[in-house]
Amino acid sequence: MFYIFPLVTVFIWSGNAIVNKLSSSVIDPGAISFYRWFFAMLALTPFVLPSVWRMRHVIKPHLSKLAFLALLGMVLNQSLGYFAASTTTATNMALIVSLVPLMSMFLSVPLLAQRLLPMAIVGAVLSLAGLVFMLSHGEISNLADQGISQGDGLLLLAAFVYALYSVLLKRWRMPINNWQSVYVQGLFAVMMLTPMLLSSERIAITGESLPLIMYAALPASVLAPWGWLKGIELLGADRCAMFMNLMPVLTALIASVMLSEQLQAYHYVGGLMVLAGVALAQRKPKPLTTESVATA
Repeated sequence: MFYIFPLVTVFIWSGNAIVNKLSSSVIDPGAISFYRWFFAMLALTPFVLPSVWRMRHVIKPHLSKLAFLALLGMVLNQSLGYFAASTTTATNMALIVSLVPLMSMFLSVPLLAQRLLPMAIVGAVLSLAGLVFMLSHGEISNLADQGISQGDGLLLLAAFVYALYSVLLKRWRMPINNWQSVYVQGLFAVMMLTPMLLSSERIAITGESLPLIMYAALPASVLAPWGWLKGIELLGADRCAMFMNLMPVLTALIASVMLSEQLQAYHYVGGLMVLAGVALAQRKPKPLTTESVATA
C-alpha cells in the first residue's frame, strides 16, 4: 500500500514531460516557467507561509543558499526543459532526466567527499553508451557528423543542473523542513522568472495553455513532491529511488498515445542500457555479516 506514494509521484512526473512537449506550441517557455511557480506558491501560501514567518529569523542566514538553489532547481532546470521541448521528444526527455541520479553520484565525490564504488563506474559507462546509442539513432557516426539536437543538449544541461541542485541540498543542510525550503525557493524563483515572463511574446493564459499550466503548478510541483516525501518517510530513500527508473517507460507509453511518438529499436536498446546502468550504479554492496565472515 505504501508503494502507491512513489508510484503516483513518478506517474505525475511522467505526465509532466508530456506537458512540456504540448506547451511548446501554445505558450512561451519563459511564461509557463513563471506561471508554474506563481500558481504553486499561491496554492502553498495558506499552508506554509505561517510557519515560514515564524521561522524567519532561522531562515534569514540561509537566504543566499536558498536563492542559489532556486536558481538551479526551479529556474534553470525547468526553464531549460521547456526550451528543449520544441526540438526533442518527450521520450528523450524522460531518458535523459533518468541520468540525474548517476550525475549526482559523481558530483557527490568532490562536493560530499563520497567514495565512488566500482559498480558506479561500470553503470556510468553503460548508461553513457546507451545515451550515445539513443541520441545517434543507432548510428554512432551520426553524432560525429551532425551532433545532438539542440533540445537534447539543453536537457543534458538541465539534468546536470538538477544533479548539482540535489547534491547541494545534501551539502547545505538547513534547520528548516522540506516545505519551508521549497516555499522560500519558490518565492525566489517567481522573482527570478519575472524578467523571462516580461520578455516573452506568448504570455496569455488561454484555454489551451491553462490546463498545462495548472498541471505543472499543482500535481507536478505540489502533489508530486508531497507524495515523494511521504514515500521516503514510509519506505526509505533507496526504495523510492528505484521507482524513478519507471519514469522513462511510463513517459514513452503516454507519449505514444497522446503525442503519437513512435518508439524505434534504438530507443529500446539505448533506453535499456541507460536504465540498466543507472540501476547498477545505485546498487550498494551488502555489508558483511557474522555469518558471511564465518563462511569466508
